[in-house]
This record gives sequence, C-alpha cells and structure tokens, in this order.
Amino acid sequence: MKGHVTSAFSLVEVTLALGIAAFCLIAVFGLLPVGMQTNRNAKSQTRATNLMAAVMADLRATPRTRTTSLQFCIPLITSSTTFTLYFDSEGRCSSNLAGSTSPCGVVWNPALDTRYQVNVTFPLTGNLTYADVKITWPAAATTANASGSVEMFAAFDRY
Repeated sequence: MKGHVTSAFSLVEVTLALGIAAFCLIAVFGLLPVGMQTNRNAKSQTRATNLMAAVMADLRATPRTRTTSLQFCIPLITSSTTFTLYFDSEGRCSSNLAGSTSPCGVVWNPALDTRYQVNVTFPLTGNLTYADVKITWPAAATTANASGSVEMFAAFDRY
C-alpha cells in the first residue's frame, strides 16, 4: 500500500503566524492616534493659512479712501494698536471670543464656535503702511500656550 503525504501546517506554525500577525496589528493600531493628531494639526494649519490669505486680500483690496477694510471691517489705523478678530472653522469672523457679533455689526444667532484668534497690528512707520497679522489657535489660548500659530508681515501701498 502506498502512503499518502498530505501537506498541512502544524499547530505550532499556525500559532506562530497568528502571533506575528497580532504583533504587527498592535503596532499599526498604536500608530493610529499619532496619525489622527497629525491630520488634525495639518487641517488647523491649512485653515489658518487660508484665513491669513483672506485677511491679507481684504486689507489689500481696501481703497485708500476707506478707514475700515471691506470684508472684515478691520480699522486701518496708523498707531501700533492691535485689532483682534475671532474666526470659526468656516471663515466667519466675530469681534468677540463668544462669537456673538461680527466687527461689521452683524449679530450671529446662534453664536459662532470661534476657533482662531487673529491679531492685526499696524506698526508705526513713515509713509508706508505695514501690517503684522498673527493667527493662533485655539481662540481662547494666549500666544504663549497656543497649539499653533501663523504670522505674516506685509506692506501696503496706501499713500
């Protein structure tokens, strides 16, 4: 009688393969929170950069004859006073942290969920107008303990 040889995995081989697979899956699952945090930070950075571009475009588009910007009603002052705005994640702005009023006088109902703080400073200079715009998040955080920030310094031809 001829013997049949059957190919199969032994119990030790199957156990070893399952152990290696479990070890790999644990490593992958351990990286998920890091990946999610990195994604969240990248989204916040992108939103802040888009807000920066919108504020700069608003300041650049404002005619010389106006004393406030067109879209966000930022006062174009020549002293080194800082003007603060608060933005939600959709780009709507408020003049207060509670998100209840826009700088142009519109009352938000319901109030905005403010996430970004924008500080616009016009340093004292000669005949040129400069603006230092800094965005920090979360909105309630001070500059020292903010999760992130973006800053831009720009010159405007206003004279």
